[in-house]
Amino acid sequence: MILLGVNIDHCATVRQARYRGYDQTAPGPVEPDPVALAVLAERAGADGITIHLREDRRHIQEHDVWRLKEVAKTRINLEMACTPWMIDFALKVKPHSVCVVPESREEISTEGGLDVVARRAQVKACVDAMNAAGIVTSLFIDADAAQIDLSAELGAPWIELHTGAYANAYEDGATRAAEFQRLRLGAVQAHGLQLVVNAGHGINYVNIAEVRTLPYLHELNIGHSIVSRALFTGVDEAVREMKARMNP
Repeated sequence: MILLGVNIDHCATVRQARYRGYDQTAPGPVEPDPVALAVLAERAGADGITIHLREDRRHIQEHDVWRLKEVAKTRINLEMACTPWMIDFALKVKPHSVCVVPESREEISTEGGLDVVARRAQVKACVDAMNAAGIVTSLFIDADAAQIDLSAELGAPWIELHTGAYANAYEDGATRAAEFQRLRLGAVQAHGLQLVVNAGHGINYVNIAEVRTLPYLHELNIGHSIVSRALFTGVDEAVREMKARMNP
């Protein structure tokens, strides 16, 4: 069974579009509440909740993370930049896992994987700190041989393969096939290095039919597509449908 981590960031994006600058994140008139969405997603069968506290606070706020920590019944996966402040925050919150991602103020959502090779020292410091605290570290990387090798060398037990390039090429048969093959080879390589293989970014209710066939998948982290579907069907149906398509 492939596990489903539901990313609640895009719910917070809708909230911040109207309530940016408010002192509170919920309840009252400040809506929608991403933590309430997380609770509904768990009840519908989500195996974990992913939440990304960005440095510019464009969607999730610190208070959201602390509230989720209080109410979550499954696992919390905190996506974070590899900075001293974020490392310190993660050590205070103590989620089940962290996923170290690159961040750019200009991007709408995370585009591209973390360059572990170029940021070796910073990533090693983060992995070492999380390992010492008993927090599982995942590195969000492209399916590149050098990145995968170094992730294992630095002691990260998990990786999350960036599926964005594959998702963006979905309508282009040749490019899509090449990107899928790159992901497949990356998953095989990572498994051979005893890394747990997760994947995420751009996965939806259509391309999941192929994504789910990647070898050795442990968990998929999906946000935008589920939140979008939930606008029409409700959270319960959106989560249940994705899980059914992941594990037919």
